[in-house]
Order: sequence, then C-alpha cells, then structure tokens
Amino acid sequence: MGPGAEPTAADSAAAGTSRPDDVSLVVIQLFKGPLYRDAHEKLWEPLSRHRRRVADHVAVLGLRLEIDETDGYAFLRSLRDGESEVEYPRLVARHSLSFTTSLLIALLRKRLLEFDTSSTEVRLVLSRDQIIDLYRVYAPPELDDVKLTKLVDSHIKRIEELGFLHKLRGTSDQYEVRRIIRAFVDGQWLGQFDQRLREYVNALDPSGQGADGSGQGAADGSAQRTHDGPGRGADDGSGQGADDASLPEADVRSARGTHDG
Repeated sequence: MGPGAEPTAADSAAAGTSRPDDVSLVVIQLFKGPLYRDAHEKLWEPLSRHRRRVADHVAVLGLRLEIDETDGYAFLRSLRDGESEVEYPRLVARHSLSFTTSLLIALLRKRLLEFDTSSTEVRLVLSRDQIIDLYRVYAPPELDDVKLTKLVDSHIKRIEELGFLHKLRGTSDQYEVRRIIRAFVDGQWLGQFDQRLREYVNALDPSGQGADGSGQGAADGSAQRTHDGPGRGADDGSGQGADDASLPEADVRSARGTHDG
C-alpha cells in the first residue's frame, strides 16, 4: 500500500488483523438495512469519508447508494431503467403491501410534511391512538373501536418492520416517524394525495359496498401492491382497479434500522 492510500480489506488481512476495514463494515450494515446517523454513529463518519468507495463497491452488484445528509440516513436501492446498460439480477427484495398498510404509510408521510411546515422540532412522535385516528376517517363504518384498534395495530407492526415507524424505548405506544419515509413517498405524490385517495376509494368500493361486495373495503387489506424503487410513481392514473392506484414504488429491503430511541 502506497503512502497516503486508504487501507483495503486485503491490506487488513495481510496485516493479520481479524477486524474488517471500515468500508466492509459500512457495506455489511447497508445490506442489513439503512444506516442511520443517530443509530450508527461509528459507521456514519466512515460512510461519509469513503462514500465513493462504498458506491463503487455496491455498483458492481447493480445497486445504488443513496445518502441524505440532512436527515441522516443512507440505504441501497436497485438501479433503475436507464441507469445502467447491464441488467442485474434483483438483490433488494420487493415487499407486497396491503391497501391499508400503503394508506397508513401515505398518511404518515403527509403528517410528517405537515409537521415540518408547522414545527421547529426535529422528530415527529405519534402515539398509537394518534395513528389510529389518522386511519379512522377511512375505516368502514361497521368497524367498532375494538376491531379498528386491532386492525391498525397489525399494520403499525408491519410499518415498524419496514422501518418507517420506530417504537421509542421505554414506551408502549409512542412511535417516531422515520424520515427515511420521505425517500419512498415523494412530495410530488403527496401533492396529488387527496385525489389519489378518492381513486383508491372508487377503485376498491365503486358501489359503496366494498371491493368484494361484502362491505369490507380497504380495511380487509386484500388489495395488494408491490413496492420496488424509491421515488418512482406507480399510478398511471388509469383508474382501472385498486392495484393501479398504488403508492409510489419503493425498494423496501427494509428501511428498518437498529435505532434504540
């Protein structure tokens, strides 16, 4: 290794050390899920310092490194059409989300936008009851409070698994809305949010009786959609059915990190 050159994994092995170099540790974490500045303090500085090396490393696998310095997160996504002449096998898993999960993610994203325009605080923290109230207006009228709570609880858990919500340590019902959600539901989509909600309702319940005529509508979670590329709009506005009125596609390997709150 020449003077001033950065050590590589091969150099570490040659030196007899058993510890991977910083780039390896950063890439390993990124393959597990997004890297957060507040949760992965020891890795954020090496990521910033070796950003080009990390990007080059994952590029050979058909992945792109995305970093948001302002909000403090980084993640990997698959290359989109036109970004490479090579067609790589997919490494980042797609996640099929129910209508209710997709709707709650969109409502949380909209709530974060409202929070950012009206508050000087950095972290948006919502209680379980506040999240339930976000969905309540779209719930079928036949759902009582017990059934509604049980339904939304199951989708909160799913959104936690995806990494868009993080339960705060020492609490049973307080959740931080992770800012990485902004990379998966973009501002352009939110600008048409109300119109899209009407399209969702019409696609799922054109007769007012529910998507399957049983009155279940969106709450049964039967309408599935696939997310596979942050920032890409999936709705073509054709209104041909529930699956055509999906959220922007997102590469959700998942967005889950190891933040302790």
